[in-house]
Order: sequence, then structure tokens, then C-alpha cells
Amino acid sequence: MQQSPDLAVVRYGEAGIKSDKVRGQMLDRLAANVRAILDDRSISGEVERRWSRVLIRAPEDADFAADEAARAAADAFGVVSTRPAITTAPEADALAAAAVALAEDHPEGATFAVRANRAGPPETHPFTSQEVASEVGAAIGEATGADVDLDDPDRAYRLDIRENEAFVSVTEYDGPGGLPVGTQGKTVVLFSGGLDSPVAAWELFKRGLEVVPVYLDLGDYGGADHLARAVETAETVARSAPHVDARLRVVPAGDLVDDLVAATGATRMLSLRRAMLRVAEAVADDVDAHSIATGESIGQKSSQTGPNVRVTDAAANLPVHRPLLTRDKPEIVAQAREIGTFVDATTNVGCERVAPDYPETNATRSEVEAAEPEDLLDRAAALADERYVVD
Repeated sequence: MQQSPDLAVVRYGEAGIKSDKVRGQMLDRLAANVRAILDDRSISGEVERRWSRVLIRAPEDADFAADEAARAAADAFGVVSTRPAITTAPEADALAAAAVALAEDHPEGATFAVRANRAGPPETHPFTSQEVASEVGAAIGEATGADVDLDDPDRAYRLDIRENEAFVSVTEYDGPGGLPVGTQGKTVVLFSGGLDSPVAAWELFKRGLEVVPVYLDLGDYGGADHLARAVETAETVARSAPHVDARLRVVPAGDLVDDLVAATGATRMLSLRRAMLRVAEAVADDVDAHSIATGESIGQKSSQTGPNVRVTDAAANLPVHRPLLTRDKPEIVAQAREIGTFVDATTNVGCERVAPDYPETNATRSEVEAAEPEDLLDRAAALADERYVVD
């Protein structure tokens, strides 16, 4: 019998509550996305889509590391968790033998529990979930001398029992959850590469959207280091969706910003945000995206107050998504650390030098439009044609 993990079990979450048709479509997409991650990282494995699970099995005539495959698949959006597991017959003796094999490295003094999940009609197996968990637990206890703790165990041995086979595991890797990327269309994200926009892009990926990041090069008010920061954080966020063309799109906006700084005062940042939204919208029209998005959080900056958001949104015709709208800054910082963008994101932000000394926090649309150059939004939209992609 197989004594070490020979496949990876991939668990999904939210897709499971959809209608049968939508669920099937989402699982097809999830399996394809997992396959893309394995290919991108040169990890072997055959991806098999089941109704209740996605499985990664060893390919023929190729080396296979179940733990490596499980770790990689856990990065896919839509995945709740993954487990390297031993495949065995759905029989109590075989399940116990596999669990005991996994218990060879059971830490001394660590407690354990056995969690069993069965699928199929009651008559499929000659035991209940509780009965087989108890029998397997007794075998682990005899082999290790460890104590059982059903409420808060140090280790949980899991029995995933199907009609014709079963999977026994002890290691679990958490995934991001959400929906598979590619199931909710495409959005264009204004991407500075600072703390906020990479987290916003990650959240949009998590909701199943394909993300197109757009960076405005501010000319003398930006810099090569700021662009490098945006490139690095965009690559980090997109690592879990290698099938999506999420390369950074750079729009040269230095001349427009120079003119804006010369022409405006207290409402300057609002006009800049309006120009950015118009650029993003023009890119969205070109790449067939249904929306645009930002990393703004209500009240975080002068341009992000409630009244000012109303003024900036008036420049856009497409929906503007703000996944961080209600987030506190410490929450955003914590998530940036978690997803790996914090270090690159903490380079000083160039657009801070564009801001006036006393920015308007309660603007009206009429006063902003009166202060900004008359052709600002048209010029901004035209800049989208000058964008280039960073490979």
C-alpha cells in the first residue's frame, strides 16, 4: 500500500453554493487555473476536476511531489485549502494503515484528532464517519502513544472517504478563498505600487476578476524607482494568476501633470484623480474591461473624502470599484505584509509632491471643473494610446 502522499486534494468554497451549471463552470475554471500555476512553476501533476474536489495526481513517467503541488495549488484564488494525501481503499483497515504511516513523525507530546468525511449513500460503507474516525484514532494512539483532543488538537488526521477510494492527510495549506480568476470578467486597476493598490488588485483577483494594472508615469514628479516598485508589486500580486496578462501598463503623463500643477491649487489632487480615472476608462474600453478600480479607502486622504470621491467619480462613465473602501490603514498594511508586497510598496510615493499645501477636502464638481484645464479629461483619455507594457 502507498505509504507516503501520492496526490494533492484541493478544496474550494464559495463556488460550492452556486447553481449546478455555474458551479460546473467555476470548477472547470478553477482546475484550469491550478494547472496554469503548476505549469508556471514547473511542477508536475495531472489535474482532475471532480464535483466535490479538484485532485492533483502523479503523471505517468514523471516525478511527483504531492506536498510541492499542494503548496502551489494553495495559491490559486478560489481555493480554500489543499492537502497532500495518501490514496487508499475506502476500508477501515486501509485507512488506519495510511494514517499510521503519516503519524511516523507525530511530535512527542502532541495531541491529535481524526476528522472523517464520507460521500455516497449510507450503505456505501460498512461504517459511519464517527465509527471509522474512532477506529483510525485508536490505531494512531497505539502507534504513537499520543492523547486524543477532539476540541483543539495539535494535529488533525483527515479521512476524505469517497465511494471507490479515500484520501488520508495530516498536512493542510490554507488558500485565499474567493472565486476562480476569470469567472467575473475583467477590470482595469489604477496601480501606483504603493501599499493600497496591490492589496486592492489582490482583492479583485480574489473575487474572480482578471486584473489589468495601469500605472501613470508622473514625469518629474515620479521617478524610475517608483516605476520599479509598481512593476515588482504587480508581478507579486499576479503570481497566483499566471494565465492572466497582468503585466503593468505604463501611461506617460508627465506633461499633463506639469500643466495641472501650473494651473490648479487646492483642487489639484481631485483633478489628477479625475484624469487618472479617465485614463483607466480609456484603457478599459480598449481591453474590453467592464469596470475600473482603485485602492482608495474612504477618508484616508484628502482626495478620498466622501464629497471628493463624488467629484472624482463624475469623470468616469464605467463603474469604479473600491475594494478597500472601508478598510483601516493598519488592516491594509497587515495584508500587504501577508501577500508579500509590503517591502516593495514602501518606497516614497512620487505623487505626494504633486499635492498642494492645503488640499480641498469638501469640493464641489463645479469648482473643480472651473479650476482644471478645459481639455484635461480629453487629453487624459488620449494618453491611453501611448501606453506600453512592461515585460
